Amino acid sequence: MRGIIWIVLAVVAATAVYFAVSDKGPQAPGQSTPGESVTAADSVSATEPTIGLIDDARINNAASEPGNWLAYGRTYEEQRFSPLTQVNKDNVGELGLAWFKDMGTNRAQEATPIVVDGIMFFTTTWSRVHAVNATTGETLWSYDPAVPREWGRRACCDVVNRGVAVYKGRVYVGSLDGRLIALDAASGERIWEIDTIIDRDRYYTITGAPRVANGKVFIGNGGAEFGVRGYVTAYDADTGDQVWRFFTVPGDPSLPFEHPEMEQAAKTWKGGNWWEIGGGGTVWNSIVYDPDFNNLYIGVGNGSPWTRAIRSPGGGDNLFLSSIVALDADTGVMNWYYQTTPGDNWDYTAVQDMALADMEVDGEMTKVLLQAPKNGFFYVIDRSNGKLLRANPYATVNWATHIDLETGRPVENKEFDYLEKEKWVLPGPLGAHNWQAMSVDVDAGLVYLPAQDNPLIYGMNKEWKKTGVYKRNPGRFNLGLEFGGIAQLFVDNIADQPTPKGYLKAFDPLTGEDRWVVEIPHYWNGGVLGTTGGLVFQGDALGMFTAYDKETGETLWQFNTYTSMLAPPITFQIDGVQYVSILTGNGGGDLFSGEAMDPVAMPASSIYGNYGRLLVFKLGGLETLPEPLVRDTTIPEQILADVSKEELGRGEKLYHDFCAPCHGLIARSAGSIPDLRLMNEGTHQIFNQIVLEGLLKGNGMASFDDALVADDVERIHNYVRVRAHEDREYSLGNKEAPQLTWLN
Repeated sequence: MRGIIWIVLAVVAATAVYFAVSDKGPQAPGQSTPGESVTAADSVSATEPTIGLIDDARINNAASEPGNWLAYGRTYEEQRFSPLTQVNKDNVGELGLAWFKDMGTNRAQEATPIVVDGIMFFTTTWSRVHAVNATTGETLWSYDPAVPREWGRRACCDVVNRGVAVYKGRVYVGSLDGRLIALDAASGERIWEIDTIIDRDRYYTITGAPRVANGKVFIGNGGAEFGVRGYVTAYDADTGDQVWRFFTVPGDPSLPFEHPEMEQAAKTWKGGNWWEIGGGGTVWNSIVYDPDFNNLYIGVGNGSPWTRAIRSPGGGDNLFLSSIVALDADTGVMNWYYQTTPGDNWDYTAVQDMALADMEVDGEMTKVLLQAPKNGFFYVIDRSNGKLLRANPYATVNWATHIDLETGRPVENKEFDYLEKEKWVLPGPLGAHNWQAMSVDVDAGLVYLPAQDNPLIYGMNKEWKKTGVYKRNPGRFNLGLEFGGIAQLFVDNIADQPTPKGYLKAFDPLTGEDRWVVEIPHYWNGGVLGTTGGLVFQGDALGMFTAYDKETGETLWQFNTYTSMLAPPITFQIDGVQYVSILTGNGGGDLFSGEAMDPVAMPASSIYGNYGRLLVFKLGGLETLPEPLVRDTTIPEQILADVSKEELGRGEKLYHDFCAPCHGLIARSAGSIPDLRLMNEGTHQIFNQIVLEGLLKGNGMASFDDALVADDVERIHNYVRVRAHEDREYSLGNKEAPQLTWLN
């Protein structure tokens, strides 16, 4: 988040179609039709690679075949650190683009590819799956699960997918609309499909990658912001039959508990009607299998609503929100848990990547679990029993002073309690670290970590403050914060706003010290890969794919992709040649924040466009990317209605309740979703048809006729026009142009 009074930049996001991104960029070869697999028959020959059989033993012994990338984090330990050395700090300057592939999307890409015996399996937007020759990019097959495009409205953070699991000749993917699908790894043909959603009246989604082990597929879900109840499920990898399900928060206390852990958890929820509002606790990203203990570690998300005063007014820790939970992988029975943020009040999820390692702690070799969740503290936990060993801050934190190692609990800073008065809090809901992957270098005792300082001004919902009653609002965010009026909170408190920043850190999790820090102008950057070749790779918001010296943080190589990146890089080796790969494309959880306030921090996707591509590099690679033109972001002249300040204020609130999560704070898009200030007059004429009739639902812009009426849409429309007029006047040099004066 950032302040809202700034000069309108010369370069901002623009699109030809408004309200929803068409996601119809350059089409990849072999693009499938909805719900079907397409096999490029002529792309496979007798000399082409064949599908290798991945099983538990092979993933367990992944260290013996470093040329492959067999699991989400490379191995079951998910350290994302490669032993490959052909590309190293002495020759990385010779790294060049070997090939690239346009993926037919201009939305965020977040997947980690799996590479098995020369074939790369990965996902793109709308949960589409691709299998390509990893040395040439030639399509072997692709599969489109035909997610209904209006489902995009149900996703809090874009239509993303973080990848597949490959196991025993099958490829497993979770679709945005809540299905778990098994595909034949050789052909892409669908074998089975399971509906994972327990209540289709609620806005459940899947964006995370499944995990596989012991003949089972494990998957969670998202949707806490909309008011759902979290759980994780194990399915039989052969048949799709449910093996077990673990709920993360209790349901209706008048009904029987699904399993004993829910009876334990219910004692920590006090008062309120959390089961009607949702409860939250979704497992939307991190799931890690531990073969040493046959544990499945799940990272549990935030509460629904975010604010505990509404969710559980009688207090309590609200188990198992914002927790790491160890389950028996075969039965789903809980072995231990550790709650990173008891009574979470800030959206401090613990779904960020977890890594497993053997480390010397206090003179003893210990099997540890490592995690940097949103709350700003890095946790080192004994994974045999859940005991907290270390908890050091890794970014700027003001909500708590420290973690008490005796109790394992944070010591909250009462100065930043926002119950009575709004406060700027660090970290904000994007976290000090989000889902973007870290890399663990066990030999160096370091974690290469994408971190950020990104505040939000938290303030309680005004209606609740007036009445003491909070009613769930189906179809929109249910946070318990004053979300609709957040622009006014920004204006009133702009002088106190902390400065957003991004970092790449070499962090010692045992001492809490930084070995080195690279500051990045924008906070929302990509995942990380470390290698024994002495390198740390990361793609950033400015479009630069960079290799750093892992010992010093010195920049050794850069490649301009012209597109912001969130996805983590991987590396693999085929026929003696090492490759490094990354997907490009921006968006995800930062859609709400809107455009950058500082030209130096302007994301590449805002300048040039959000080009969704797969890039693959090798030493001596000679391929080049087409250099894009700077986007025309001229704001058209506006036709303004004679509207009172009161009506504009209502439009501002409605806009931020319904539109801002995708189109950006105060109608300024971050670039991957259309900027409504740039609508031409023809689009203005069909505004009501788009919003109420779903004219563009095929592009992802679903109808809002279940939540808005014509008068509401007119208020939103007038607000957007006024915002466009203000910013147009300012951009044309009228420095006296009013900026949001109607809010005061």
